[in-house]
Amino acid sequence: MTATPKKSPLDSLAALLRRAPKGPAVVGVTPHTVAWSENKWRLLRFTPTVKRHARPILFVPSLINRWYVLDLGPGRSLIEWLVAQGHEVFCIDWGTPGAEDRYLTWDDIGGRYLGRAVRVASRLGGTGDVHVLGYCLGGTLATAYVAAFPEHVASLLALAAPIDFDQAGIMALWTRTPAFDVGAIVDAFGNVPWQLMQASFQMLKPTMAASKVVGVLDRAWDDEFLESFLATERWGGDNVSFPGATYTRYIEALYRGNQLVRGGFSVCGRPVDLAAIRCPVMAVAFEDDHIVPIASAAPLIERVASRDKYLLGMRGGHVGAVVSRKAADRLWPSLAKFWAERPGTPTAS
Repeated sequence: MTATPKKSPLDSLAALLRRAPKGPAVVGVTPHTVAWSENKWRLLRFTPTVKRHARPILFVPSLINRWYVLDLGPGRSLIEWLVAQGHEVFCIDWGTPGAEDRYLTWDDIGGRYLGRAVRVASRLGGTGDVHVLGYCLGGTLATAYVAAFPEHVASLLALAAPIDFDQAGIMALWTRTPAFDVGAIVDAFGNVPWQLMQASFQMLKPTMAASKVVGVLDRAWDDEFLESFLATERWGGDNVSFPGATYTRYIEALYRGNQLVRGGFSVCGRPVDLAAIRCPVMAVAFEDDHIVPIASAAPLIERVASRDKYLLGMRGGHVGAVVSRKAADRLWPSLAKFWAERPGTPTAS
């Protein structure tokens, strides 16, 4: 076998110069329609040419990142891949909050908006229910909602979702210090600026930016790698500010109170008890995830009352294991298998 010759730094620089005129990476291009819109958020609908699976899938992304992390371009898009498998997919686009949205509460976003998305997807999908996948903070939102409002939910898949905030790593330590004054931040800014949150993620791994530069220079000659890297970086830099009232409850009730595990949390007046979740549940956690450690994500499986429940632990990081081309061989088939084994039967329209 002939070894691949090592490229020089000049080769890498030349590759970067060739790529530059193309502009930003193209993302979020899988064809879709808007099934619902309200305030700043939209419900996107991705319809397969041939529908092979009855129940639709609803994606609930994080509030502070753009939805298109799940649609990063041809070959790197979980949505594109699922649609090609014959799944109908719905995905929430939370949009960009304005100054007036500082008063949006968890009940508004994780109750009324999310509930609307579940009901619309269930109705349009034709089965009267929907598989729900929540990613990162979206998984926390989805879990709390399903515990309080199990209607129309066929299954819950929590993807790298923080559940036990006592085990949330360095972020838990930071948010629980007396110097972290949530009220002062919200009073000053209204919505918590995305720059502030981005800085906190960067402090989790201070050398990451430097290591990215080295990695790009080492592999810039690889067009496939470069396209994937630039798409992920575009998403990583396209952040969203956090509605102030929702952020306050997120920190006080979850990071500081750990109420999903200890009890006391509610959504729109209904108590959130993880033991009330009885639908099929799958939790996915990643060994190298420095944002949501396995110890924070895994307790969901221990606490739900579902008989049909499964914890999938995999190598990889919080983002890379979900959106890289390798995910198409490792993670995505496991998700599709979970849903395909719970197909549902269409109801009369």
